[in-house]
Amino acid sequence: MRDPYSILGVTKNASPGSIKKEYHRLARNSHPDSNPGDARAENRFKEISSAYDILSNPTRRKKFDAGEIDANGNERKTYGAGFGTRPSSNTAKRNKSRFDNFFKDRQKKSTIRANGANVTYTLQIPFIEAALGANKTVRMANNKSLKVSIPPATKEGQVLRLKGQGMHGTNGGSDGDALVEIKVSPDAVFTRKEMDIFSELPVSIDEAVLGGRIEAETIHGTVSLKIPKNSNSGTRLRLKGRGIKVKNGASGDQYVTLKVMLPENQDKSFVDFVRKWVGKNPYNARKTKISEAAN
Repeated sequence: MRDPYSILGVTKNASPGSIKKEYHRLARNSHPDSNPGDARAENRFKEISSAYDILSNPTRRKKFDAGEIDANGNERKTYGAGFGTRPSSNTAKRNKSRFDNFFKDRQKKSTIRANGANVTYTLQIPFIEAALGANKTVRMANNKSLKVSIPPATKEGQVLRLKGQGMHGTNGGSDGDALVEIKVSPDAVFTRKEMDIFSELPVSIDEAVLGGRIEAETIHGTVSLKIPKNSNSGTRLRLKGRGIKVKNGASGDQYVTLKVMLPENQDKSFVDFVRKWVGKNPYNARKTKISEAAN
């Protein structure tokens, strides 16, 4: 066995308090209960305990320093002999007693009640799921899978608290919570303000002038939308009750803004017609009033 001073990492003039402190630190890290199945850790723990058995006893420490006993606590027959011999039965009994007392102290300390920590997670969801609600499954940082119910009208940055789904408490302490922060992806068609939904709808010249019914997308699906005659770009149509709906029965509206589009391929006849018509019916588009209608 090696020199007990080097095993505990202390100098030969180290105080009893320093020796005890180093023993507790090393024993805690090497104890078999903390390293199940690790034979090297078990041997290391025995070595640390044997070294402390000598250095913690003033009489035995003095004998070791004087060369009267070896690193295992055995009396030397000749100076320099005895290293590597087995510990005596009395030494083994003292070590076992010290191990038991050491872990009794650890068990007393471990009875402190502590609440579990909260865990956090950021969940990215589509615009439609935030508006209508959805059920999702997320894997938290503690590797736990949780089912998360996204309520309708969920906003960007909203935090959903899942009670008791965080880290476990110890010795009767309550479990922590799981905090899920919602991030909402932008949508290509819809925007939102509180409970109301907004969108743009392209219409052709004939639809704008003559009016009629066309299909329009809402967050709840496709609906038939009536286009009033002589509608301009910017005309806003209200679809009542087609916004966000919540459990208490409240709901917002959807506002559809028309956007008049010229034909992609304009032949000469179309251009000549417009030029001739404007020549007979001049008007100032900047003075045209934008209208708003309800559906």
